[in-house]
Amino acid sequence: MTEATWSGSDEGTIEWTMSAALEDVPRGGEQVPEVTSLERAVRAWRELSSEQRVAAVLTSERAVTLPGETPLDRFVGEAIGQLAEQLPDSDAKASD
Repeated sequence: MTEATWSGSDEGTIEWTMSAALEDVPRGGEQVPEVTSLERAVRAWRELSSEQRVAAVLTSERAVTLPGETPLDRFVGEAIGQLAEQLPDSDAKASD
């Protein structure tokens, strides 16, 4: 039997290295999801135009628990911004 572990089991702790897909963002005229780490996906979302941010969907490998929120593994549009607010400070870029 395998024990399950969930990202954010300690409130405020996010496993930024887990796999995540940033979807519904046009890449070269196609809707190809970008599969990468959660941290890179959120940072890529911050680089999108506001129109693209609204349409974007981020799906994480496991549920993420933001402080005071229900665990989720799918974030849409500005909900991804809530994840961006939690990004680690190292290598942080300006959001706009």
